[in-house]
Amino acid sequence: MLMLWYPKCSTCQKAKAWLDERNLSCTVRDIKTENPTAEELRQWHAASGLPLKRFFNTSGLQYKALGLKDKLPAMDEEEQLSLLATDGMLVKRPILVGDGFVLTGFRPKEWEERLG
Repeated sequence: MLMLWYPKCSTCQKAKAWLDERNLSCTVRDIKTENPTAEELRQWHAASGLPLKRFFNTSGLQYKALGLKDKLPAMDEEEQLSLLATDGMLVKRPILVGDGFVLTGFRPKEWEERLG
């Protein structure tokens, strides 16, 4: 599994601890220093079955600074993917990518259902 995280994010730290407690190993990647590419995001979006908006960090400073709440509805999918690929801090975290699944954000119940 691959987990994209921001090491200073408390939610990401909780997610990592949750995985460690269950002896579930994963490769970690700092979402800020090695942000996901548009192609990776495209693949993960397709595999997740989630709306693309779920990949945006809607509570992040960058999201708010760019006024994306109002701009996203007018953007097509490619524009949104390109925007997400410009800055890892725009991307919801953590993202857990495994064989046949992609989880965005850390919701213990959802992670338990998928990995438990």
